[in-house]
Amino acid sequence: MKPTKALHDLGQSLWLDNISRDLLNNRILQQYIDEFAVTGLTSNPTIFDHAIKNSTTYDADISRNALSTKGTEEVFFDLALEDLTRAAELFQPVFARTNGIDGWVSLEVSPLLAHDTGSTLKAACDLHRRGGKPNLFIKIPGTAEGLPAIEAAIFAGVPINVTLLFSWEQYVATADAYLRGVERRIAAGLNPAVASVASLFVSRWDIAVAGKVPGELANRLGIAVAQRTYKAYRELLASPRFLRAANAGALPQRLLWASTGTKDPRASDILYIKALAAPFTINTIPDATLEAFDDHGEVDTTLAPDGGNCERALTDFVRAGIDIGALAIKLQNDGAKSFVKSWKDLMGRIESKSAAIRKAS
Repeated sequence: MKPTKALHDLGQSLWLDNISRDLLNNRILQQYIDEFAVTGLTSNPTIFDHAIKNSTTYDADISRNALSTKGTEEVFFDLALEDLTRAAELFQPVFARTNGIDGWVSLEVSPLLAHDTGSTLKAACDLHRRGGKPNLFIKIPGTAEGLPAIEAAIFAGVPINVTLLFSWEQYVATADAYLRGVERRIAAGLNPAVASVASLFVSRWDIAVAGKVPGELANRLGIAVAQRTYKAYRELLASPRFLRAANAGALPQRLLWASTGTKDPRASDILYIKALAAPFTINTIPDATLEAFDDHGEVDTTLAPDGGNCERALTDFVRAGIDIGALAIKLQNDGAKSFVKSWKDLMGRIESKSAAIRKAS
């Protein structure tokens, strides 16, 4: 059995952390679905920036909009929604077969809104309406300002992928916001079955402490944080609060592992895939990691519901001088800034292409 199929049969969803028109046009995404058991995908500003930068397949659409009155952001979202609605259609059979648990695609609101609650909510509702697909998640960062927008979006019935989470505390705050939105729907007599996932970024932890801890701790912090978060996740799913909501028809907010491509060239290229195998979770991975796992991956253990040895590992990092709480906040802030940079690069790329077309016309 293929390793990717074995992971799927274990109960974990494999989503592709990539989208481009070339992936769609060349049927590569369809191949991943058929051969690698891929059942969803995620996108972000960096992914779209690379897609538009490295392909001419978007030029015709940019050209058609170059002489219009549309703003650059609106042009981008038109491009992105065309790609993502096509991908959503490919995943529709999975979405139908799993009754909406799996088969999702994700689109992020503008990262410029990460600290603007009201604008984030408005953008999320608008993008979901424009997308017109039931299996389209809108991504909202789990910042302090994002949490009220997450609650309000869930109450409004918009499926949300919460992004930029880096610790179990940030995950728990996100889960609380999700449940508040669900509970408000129950109190209002609305259907509480609004889907959501919570995306924990893993590998960036190990990048952040590289060279700052003893060698034996290399590439262990991200996994330890993920184990501790998985423990919190399993505890929440068993909690009286969630069970009451589930009894009224609510869905669980699934835990998603993000940033799981190995960054350290000395480490295994499937390090985080093997380490984070766990039922009722999602692992969203880039093409190269997906193909590497299909080539030489194996599934031999799964995460322990109680977090295994994560507390001991986390204590080792504290003893090595790592302030895990402070680093989690820094990683979230740095992640938001990184997406803003990618967003500005993306807007600049579209604008420069549009300007060149206007000049030539």
